[in-house]
Amino acid sequence: MRDFAFPTAPSAATFTSADTLPPRAPRAMPVRALHRNGGVVACGPTQSGVRDARIAFVVLTLSLAAAMVATLAHALEPARAGVAGVVAILALFTLNALWLSAAAASALLGAGAARRLAQPAPGWTPRGRTALLCLVCGEDPAMIATNLRVMRRELLRAGLLGKHGDIFVLSDTRDPGAIAAEERALSELIRLPGIHYRRRHDNAGRKPGNIRDWMQSWGGHYDYMLVMDADSRMSGARVRELVHHMERRPRLGLLQTGTRPLPGGSRLTELQRLSARLAGLTAINGLARITGDAGNFWGHNALLRTRAFAEAGGLPRLSGPAPMGGDLLSHDFVEAAWLRRAGWAVEIAPEARGSFEEGPADMADFRARDRRWCQGNMQHLRLLGARGLHPVNRLMLASGVLMYLAAPVWLALVLMLMLELVSIASALPFLVSIGVLLSPKAAAMARWMRGQGLRRRQVVARAALRELWQSALIAPILMLRQIQAVGAVALGHDCGWKERPRSTLARLPAGTLESFAGLAMMALMLAQHPPHALPWAAPVLVPLIAAPWVIRWIDRPARG
Repeated sequence: MRDFAFPTAPSAATFTSADTLPPRAPRAMPVRALHRNGGVVACGPTQSGVRDARIAFVVLTLSLAAAMVATLAHALEPARAGVAGVVAILALFTLNALWLSAAAASALLGAGAARRLAQPAPGWTPRGRTALLCLVCGEDPAMIATNLRVMRRELLRAGLLGKHGDIFVLSDTRDPGAIAAEERALSELIRLPGIHYRRRHDNAGRKPGNIRDWMQSWGGHYDYMLVMDADSRMSGARVRELVHHMERRPRLGLLQTGTRPLPGGSRLTELQRLSARLAGLTAINGLARITGDAGNFWGHNALLRTRAFAEAGGLPRLSGPAPMGGDLLSHDFVEAAWLRRAGWAVEIAPEARGSFEEGPADMADFRARDRRWCQGNMQHLRLLGARGLHPVNRLMLASGVLMYLAAPVWLALVLMLMLELVSIASALPFLVSIGVLLSPKAAAMARWMRGQGLRRRQVVARAALRELWQSALIAPILMLRQIQAVGAVALGHDCGWKERPRSTLARLPAGTLESFAGLAMMALMLAQHPPHALPWAAPVLVPLIAAPWVIRWIDRPARG
């Protein structure tokens, strides 16, 4: 399906701006099918390097998963469920063992040196024009205005505004009060040269539809588009680096950067920043090494070639009603897969230098975003068999599904053990699983410790310990919420787009459901096991039972 038709002249009627774009001859961008491998090998890391990384990834993943499954199989003993219970628990455990092992293998491969993009020479100017697209949908107007001021200043400093580019604020805000506040906050900015503002009256297609409308009206006048969310920003030097890299690789369709969370007010935002600082580069570097020219897209802080985006075609609209049908909520993974299928390379630049985004401010925001991501990733089940996809892209789609299915699988395993459907004669499976689970953190620590003095290593170790216990404290709560999200999708409940959950359960005081679940699991365990077995379950049960207090604590200001 081909959705984009480039205009012969700018369509400025829907834009509010004090200036107009200089007249330009329309670019001829014929839509044609490209050979899938044509020119892609020159777009990024060498094919041999990527092939070696993929082989190492498969070997590491299978080896770690085999070790986990073998230790469990050796320790399992039939109980109430007999041999069938043993087979069932091994099958479920294998699924999650593969998921954990893949994450560990990727991080271990990412502990090496990260590839840096070549720096443009002093005085370098781009041949093409770049449009910065700021996608807005009801976010805080003051935050939007602040980010736009920063980005405009940065792009001017980098020489990417004016002759070489423009900024477009593409709004899908619907609430009348929010629209008025948005327009007041941006009124001065959109009078400045190079900034254009458009609010759609028809929000069809959500964020991808917003970009599609811009492509149909303006895309032919720009070589590249830098896609940004309302809460993200990038330095001018980093954008300049991305444009320079893309101009050196004519078959590169998308270049995704790593991102670093911006400072926030709550302990949750600070925990996200600390986690990203400690382990972000290792994780993204591993992903970049494995994916090569079939990388991923996270929907923002990425540079796209407009011609490539047009040739890749539009997103499918899934048949049937939401949540498993309708518009794709997690569109970015699919857009990356479609670009690669059309013959364009998709690369990941692992460094987060000069690339920022705001994380969820509290657990309620985190839950709303995670619920939307869960529904979007579950929709990917229907695209795994799409024709012509690169195997790595299929793996990325499948990994997004497993990320959410892992939580209910863990719950099923825990319940089977609590109900003594099977029994475990040794603690070794738990220790091996914990070792694999902590491998990404260990790989990140190894990166940080290399070449550092004693004092620096002590600072890093303290930060890592703080991140570990805080993450462990909220992990059972997040796991239970993911189970709720998967259950809601399975029952056919649509979460909508950027709406807070409206169910009766969502209106309960924060942490109530988690606390009841923890108490029920503790009662079940005490009914089946002696009290001295409780310490094994304490890392899960204590945070769940204390969830109302944990959530209030993590939502508090980080300082003061």
